[in-house]
Amino acid sequence: MLKMNKLSMGLEMSLLATILFLVEFVRGAALISFIPIYGKNILFIPVAMIGVAVTAHYLTDTVLKSVIGYLLDRFSIRFIVHTGLLITCAGMFLFQYAHTAWVFVLASALYGIGISPIWIVCLTKVTEENRATQMGFLYTIWLVGMGLGPVVCNLVIEHYPILTYWMLVALSVLAWVLSLFMTNKKVNQVRAIPFREQLSILKERLKAMKPLLPGMILQTTGASMIVPILPSFAEESLRLTNTEYTLLLLFGGACTVIGLIPMGKLSDRFGKKWFLVLGFLIFAFALFSISQGPSLGMAYVWAIVLGISYAAVLPAWNALLAQYVPPAQQGLGWGIFSTVEGIGVMIGPVLGGFLASIMSTQQVVFISSILFGLIALFYVFFPFRLITDEPSRGK
Repeated sequence: MLKMNKLSMGLEMSLLATILFLVEFVRGAALISFIPIYGKNILFIPVAMIGVAVTAHYLTDTVLKSVIGYLLDRFSIRFIVHTGLLITCAGMFLFQYAHTAWVFVLASALYGIGISPIWIVCLTKVTEENRATQMGFLYTIWLVGMGLGPVVCNLVIEHYPILTYWMLVALSVLAWVLSLFMTNKKVNQVRAIPFREQLSILKERLKAMKPLLPGMILQTTGASMIVPILPSFAEESLRLTNTEYTLLLLFGGACTVIGLIPMGKLSDRFGKKWFLVLGFLIFAFALFSISQGPSLGMAYVWAIVLGISYAAVLPAWNALLAQYVPPAQQGLGWGIFSTVEGIGVMIGPVLGGFLASIMSTQQVVFISSILFGLIALFYVFFPFRLITDEPSRGK
């Protein structure tokens, strides 16, 4: 019986991982490549409105994340994921009719709805005895899906933009169909907390994490403001073909994936403060260098530097966040962090699109590099004495 239960949970986790990979593959492809390129070149949507569309995606994603615990307490897992992914499919289908800006923004907003629940649902299926292994597996699936999506999309969209669209539709439909085979069993049951008590805990947590807020909002704003303009910047300022731009993304993403584990071990050994400070400082310098329109060879070098510096920052950043998450309220704690980070993610694309429309994509990347330089300075003075050496928990 025990072996059957373990086999059942293994199959369930594999199914969830497949759905997560498909969802994140399409999300990465859509946000970094499809929405900016298809919107500009096929639908002729202004770059400022492309920024609004990316923000609309993150807005619906963030809003749903803030209430997903409430929904999971009242509806079945299968119903939430299946309904969400159905709405995502509707958003993808709507893109083919999005010849006006408001329909384009609506399609992007609908697309964001179904993506939100899947990661939270994955957490409810993680078994306590295999937590580290399963979390590492899910995190790798998430990262590979997000990184591979834009690469594949860029390779296809240059010659076959319509085929790229239908490929993303097909993968979204496949994820929706696979969600029919999910079970409603939760390995980790979360105690339902009355709404008034949630507000009290939320106020207490926000007060405790107040030192983190400026850095959190700045770094997500700085990163997300270049999302809607990245393909245009690569084409206009770096003079890259789609294939060269794809290789740029591939080199940077591969260096991040390869560097995560060794950088995490080094930050545990030598301390997280200087990994954050130097990581963000090098990231800022690399972005600044790319904004100056380097040669193709140097653009690849700076993409590699960006990937390595991000790999240095990510484990230290997650460990820092974990110190502010109460063990008894991890779901709520990580939900608060996702919501706060979502503020910057919602501001960034609109700001980036607006600045690109009145200045240039090159100036947007330059301003983003300045923001990351300020973030590095922020962590020089951050009170790291409050941090213990407990390991990070969660995503």
